[in-house]
This record gives sequence, structure tokens and C-alpha cells, in this order.
Amino acid sequence: MQVILISGLSGSGKSIALNVLEDCGYYCVDNLPVRLLSDLTRILLESGSERIAVSVDVRNVSSLSQLPQHIQALRQGEMDVRLLFLEAKTETLVKRFSETRRKHPLSDDKLTLPECIESEREMLSEIREIAHKIDTSDLSPNVLRSWIQDFIQIDRSRLTLLFQSFGFKHGLPLDSDMVFDVRCLPNPFYDPKLRPLTGREPAVVRFLESDESVGRMLDDIRRFVETWLPSFIRDNRNYLSISIGCTGGQHRSVYMVEKLAGHFSSLNSQVLVRHRELK
Repeated sequence: MQVILISGLSGSGKSIALNVLEDCGYYCVDNLPVRLLSDLTRILLESGSERIAVSVDVRNVSSLSQLPQHIQALRQGEMDVRLLFLEAKTETLVKRFSETRRKHPLSDDKLTLPECIESEREMLSEIREIAHKIDTSDLSPNVLRSWIQDFIQIDRSRLTLLFQSFGFKHGLPLDSDMVFDVRCLPNPFYDPKLRPLTGREPAVVRFLESDESVGRMLDDIRRFVETWLPSFIRDNRNYLSISIGCTGGQHRSVYMVEKLAGHFSSLNSQVLVRHRELK
């Protein structure tokens, strides 16, 4: 049986994730108390269900601390258990709550909405550390759906390298394990012919590869990741998110991500690629 657990901050897109998984044939349960997780999987397994998705969050805060033990127990029963954590910047979540006019689960007469969000972030911090993270701050629903479909197709028995490009002017991705800044490299943005293109297109590639500093930066990042990757594997990590940032997230960071992803794919690593700012 494959079990997908979805957690994260209220307003970060957990409902979208559940809908995607339901469309993919998963038996979906929202807001399940953690203590019922083992019983649910046993009942559904007996009924012939092979894929289930369960949302767990602060609406059942009293049992959240038990989630890591339940995950371990399910894995010992030879189940494929994956934990997906959705998050977003506080200002983005405030805007979403304002637009939908919904009440935050931790809302009371004492806490403001930003305080509720930060309190929830703290409550979920331990779960976040053991999960595959997606920062939905700047994602459209369609992009989030696509990324979730990528997530359920990967082989959980192998470490997954996620290479992500982004623009610093739009903020750091919250789901990063490593961040590299390539804003010191020559910028194709200042060439009018290259400005509308991206780092995946031949003209931009030629521009960047004509400067030796680009190659040195690429080699340094590659060596750093290769050097420390065995340590992350020994630490039983399932996911490693490596974010490369330039100013706008269109040229230099996209080029770097494509090159790094191609290199590590050629070494038989399991690789995912995301370009946050490319629509």
C-alpha cells in the first residue's frame, strides 16, 4: 500500500493536493486524527485499497506529535509512506485568508492572523523536518498540481535531488536545503535580444558559456553537492532541495539548474527540476 500524508500550513494548498491525489485514484481523507491512521490503513488494506492520501494538520493538534511514530510503524509494515509538507510566506497566507474570508484554525480573540500563522508554523516544525517540502507562495494551482504529480511518481527508496531556480527579487524559496547565489555572473538581461528568453534557450546558453566565470561557478556548485551528497544519504534523507538564485529567476539560475540536473541525472541520481519564476 502507498500512503501519502499531507501536512502544512493552513492556506498553503492542502485541499488542492488532496483533490489532485483523488483524481489520481487515491482514497482521500481530510483532517484525520493521527491516532486513527493505523486503523484506517488496516481497514482500507483489507478492503483492497492500494493507495490512500490523508491530510493531517493543526486541526488535530493534540495528536500531531505522534505522527513520526505512526509513520515509522507503517513503514515497518512494509508500506510506502510519503510525507508532503506545504508552506508559504506569512504575507501570502494573510492575503489568501483575506481573499477567502475564512477563519484560521488557531484564531481566537487574543491572536492576530499573522500570530496564528507563526504559531502554526512552530507547531508543525518537527513534521516539516522529515517531509518533502513545497513552498506554494508564488505557485499557481496548476503548477502545484503538476509538482504533486511529480512527487507521487518518484521512487521513495532513493534520495531525490530537487534542483530549483528562483529570483531573489521574489524572495527565497522556503523549501530549500541549500541555496546558491549566482547574481555575480554576467546577466543576459542587459542584452535586449536575450532579455525575453530563458536560460534554457541556445542563445542564452552561448552567452553564459562564453564567460569562464560561469563554468567555474558551475563546477564549484557541482563539486560541493557531490562532496556532501553521501552524508545526506547516510542521514537517511529522502529529499534534498538545492535552490539556485539570480535576480529575476529567468536566465542564469535556470541555466545552472538545467546543467546541474543533467549532470546528476547522468550519474543515475533521481532528479526533479523546478523553475519557480517561469510560467
